[in-house]
Amino acid sequence: MGRLDAIAVCALARVEVPAALWGKVRMRQLEPADAGTLVLEFEADFFGTEEELPRFAVLAVGMPVLEEAAARAAAHGLRAYDAVQLASAIAARQADEDCDSLACFDRDLRDAAAACGFALIPE
Repeated sequence: MGRLDAIAVCALARVEVPAALWGKVRMRQLEPADAGTLVLEFEADFFGTEEELPRFAVLAVGMPVLEEAAARAAAHGLRAYDAVQLASAIAARQADEDCDSLACFDRDLRDAAAACGFALIPE
């Protein structure tokens, strides 16, 4: 797959991605230097750099998203952050019907996203 022009992400990704990477370091699945590099690359995509604009369209987490997340947590048995991620994807799809794919690795979130009609990345 080539580079995408933009990727919509929930604002929670700002915390979740670095936390997941540093968690891999604590579990000895990733070297600290590699995690540091990945976090810096993520932050460049999130915030942009002097040379490039951000690659991510960051979705705010307001009450409508939280209300949807609460409903999805109940309907799909999702953890809180996963439910917010799914609700953010639903909000993005409502704003732009071309936002019809969700990238994640968590099995429960993947199952819930598929049930909501999202194509999954990776397949």
